[in-house]
Amino acid sequence: MNTRHTTGAATTHRVVILGAGYAGLSAAVQLGARVTGREDVRVTLVDAQERFTERLRLHMAATGQRLAELNIPELLEGTGAQFVRGWVTAVDADAKTVRIDDERELPYDTLVYGLGGVADTTALPGAEEHAYTLNSTGDAKVLADRLARLGSGTVVVAGSGLTGVEAAAEIAEQHPGLNVVLLGRQDPGAAMNPKAGTYLRSALQRLGVEVRAGVEVLKVLPDGVELAGGEHVAADAVLWTSGTRVSPLPAAAGLAVDERGRIVTDATLRSVSHREVYAVGDAAAIRQRYGVMRGTCQSGMPSGVHAALAILRALEGKRPKPFRFGYYHTPVSLGRHDAVVQFTRPDDTPRRFCLTGRTAARYKETVTASPRPTWVRMKKMPSSGAFWRRGGRFTRNREAQ
Repeated sequence: MNTRHTTGAATTHRVVILGAGYAGLSAAVQLGARVTGREDVRVTLVDAQERFTERLRLHMAATGQRLAELNIPELLEGTGAQFVRGWVTAVDADAKTVRIDDERELPYDTLVYGLGGVADTTALPGAEEHAYTLNSTGDAKVLADRLARLGSGTVVVAGSGLTGVEAAAEIAEQHPGLNVVLLGRQDPGAAMNPKAGTYLRSALQRLGVEVRAGVEVLKVLPDGVELAGGEHVAADAVLWTSGTRVSPLPAAAGLAVDERGRIVTDATLRSVSHREVYAVGDAAAIRQRYGVMRGTCQSGMPSGVHAALAILRALEGKRPKPFRFGYYHTPVSLGRHDAVVQFTRPDDTPRRFCLTGRTAARYKETVTASPRPTWVRMKKMPSSGAFWRRGGRFTRNREAQ
């Protein structure tokens, strides 16, 4: 970990962070804020876009609502981190280089891999060709344009998870002339406590969303979807929100990955196969005592901050600490003025307490808007980023410690 690159009289350790999502940008801001003014550490953040993608608001962009312009270079101002715009096309773990746009090579001594997941449209026939997704602001705008042109008709939202629920509610509220059909294997809100789940389903009903649970989509067609059993559900637009996939880059580079292609990490977020590589966010298979963490902003930002702190400890010759994280809540918007917030135990199982209605909507908006002020605060007080719920007995692992 004490590898150095010598340039003239300076000896520099090069840290390259791939992906400026919630996890990658948190790693860059935290590490950059702590090495400002130092010449022995160089931090570089790589992403294909200069605009930060607020994934927590993409269902809003999909209905034509304007989002704030969060510029990544501006978010990094005041830190020791630099921004490089470009698509990551390859990682050479042996040569310790990253290829960008198939034109440039960026060498590293330590790599933080944070290129997160996207909707998996490859596993279902027709999804790639005929379904819309919410992978980026651009994708959301394409769907928004389609919905604006429709005026009337049917929109099928495939996937009854939280992304599908938020999208279905938003489309129904913003486009009352459209018939919105939410399809999924499980009831929306199935993982919540009875009160929260019932409220969520009642809210969808009030918005006019037709919910069909216990169904499986087998194929996406130009004019709808085909369900298991042969039923055809007609649609003028299909939004695919069921399942995610990650980039094949880590597997192609020879990094140890799980069955879903996520980088397998040790307790400190280091790759189990390549000690100079850390993985964060939903690009990583991060195991806690309660199981492998699911990718969310709630867990992604702490994982990015932890990777930054682990790198600094390693550079100082100290042993990085294990990463421990406990969930706190599941906030779900149901349009602009309604929501449900399910509070959870650290292992993500539901507690009895929940918020609903306008109070929950205000809570959800506070959570959604929190990343930017968190990064601003971290730039001024880097230590402020190191506070998150560790999970107590739910994450305490004697072997990891």
